[in-house]
Amino acid sequence: MAYKYFPQTEEDIQQMLKVAGVQTLADLYAEVPAELKLNRDYNIPSEMSELEIRNHFQALGDKNKQLVCFAGGGAYDHYTPSVINYITQRSEFLTSYTPYQAEISQGTLQYIFEYQTLMADLTGMDISNASMYDGATATAEAMMMAVANAKKKNKVLVSAALNPAVIRVVETYAKYHGVDIQLIPTLNGATDKAALEAELQKGESAGVIIGQPNYYGIVEDLTGVADMCHAQKALFIVNAPASTLAALKTPGEWGADIAVGDAQSLGLPLSFGGPYLGYFCAKEALVRKMPGRIVGGTTDHDGKRTFVLTMQAREQHIRRQKATSNICSNQGIMTLMVTIYMSLMGPQGLKEVNEQSYAGAHYLYDELLKTGKFTPAYEGQTFFNEFVVKTTLDVDKLQEKLLQNGILGGLKPEALVNGQWSTADGQIMFAVTEQRSKAEIDKLVELIKEA
Repeated sequence: MAYKYFPQTEEDIQQMLKVAGVQTLADLYAEVPAELKLNRDYNIPSEMSELEIRNHFQALGDKNKQLVCFAGGGAYDHYTPSVINYITQRSEFLTSYTPYQAEISQGTLQYIFEYQTLMADLTGMDISNASMYDGATATAEAMMMAVANAKKKNKVLVSAALNPAVIRVVETYAKYHGVDIQLIPTLNGATDKAALEAELQKGESAGVIIGQPNYYGIVEDLTGVADMCHAQKALFIVNAPASTLAALKTPGEWGADIAVGDAQSLGLPLSFGGPYLGYFCAKEALVRKMPGRIVGGTTDHDGKRTFVLTMQAREQHIRRQKATSNICSNQGIMTLMVTIYMSLMGPQGLKEVNEQSYAGAHYLYDELLKTGKFTPAYEGQTFFNEFVVKTTLDVDKLQEKLLQNGILGGLKPEALVNGQWSTADGQIMFAVTEQRSKAEIDKLVELIKEA
């Protein structure tokens, strides 16, 4: 055969070419200019034995530098228990995709049901779907849901203290769905509640989106925000990293209508940026406007407990214009990992993870201030496991020095200035998780003292 990895025979290829009305495969690319065509062999190595290919990929992997991570900004270096990978590699989980046929998908449907139950409990909300691509798209879907719920309002207020990456995704969705996004300014690193209330009073807003903790790590006081929103028939949407909800007041306790965010912090490794998992929880009254799918429990012909896809308000199942979402697949394997993680950790384990993260972050913060090279970026604010400080040091040079010593040392935070996002001069943002030891924190501080 001319193409040894193609399953088609030469006769098959000729039959297809005849139907296409051309003589050769090259004729299919006749309109492509010659200078754009590859006129040499592909740069593909020759065949290798199993041992050789393993060694080859090991050598490639060794080029990646393993860093001690003090960066956050929406993705956090939490520990993933080893048992998670063993369970997810079972064949019934690895090969499952979308559980359309309930008769042969009970295992998949059950873990999705358990995921929904755990997430609803974690957020303090009535219901959860399963699931979204990541926290940013989940937030964008919540924005669209607020507009759909309001019917005659197409403005959504978004706190400028929300993660800028999330805001950009929300603005992209909004642009192509005719939604007006208005950013509410910050005051000392947190949402300016007076500005928010003034904008809500106009009666033009379908919803409000606030981060908790926000992008700068600050735990915002959301007292009264739900009442402000509901007085103007707007939905209150809280975006939160999932793990922190085990220790902080839940969106449900704040009176939120929708809780969204990234569940990466629940046992999903950083993995160079994904894949992650977006959670989406809401009050029961909004169940028919939720995107994605919901698994429910029922009984079979023999009276045994079973699970089914109860709601599937997606464009694959109903008319496109009636769909609540165009997300066409849940993050099945990610959902399973998060479910196993929460089941393993339990309420006490999740609480301990956050207590250790909180303690480590506050220890680092205090030690940085003691160096005399750092001052608080936001006086009087409460932070959780992430914080921003001002420094007299050159941030770029500091990050490079830390990198040379095997440390991913914080991020340059973005801020909204005169309507434009930019990195603030002389500011750096650090995050600490339960994975960071006191020795690692002390090493970071010592390197900074030398800077």
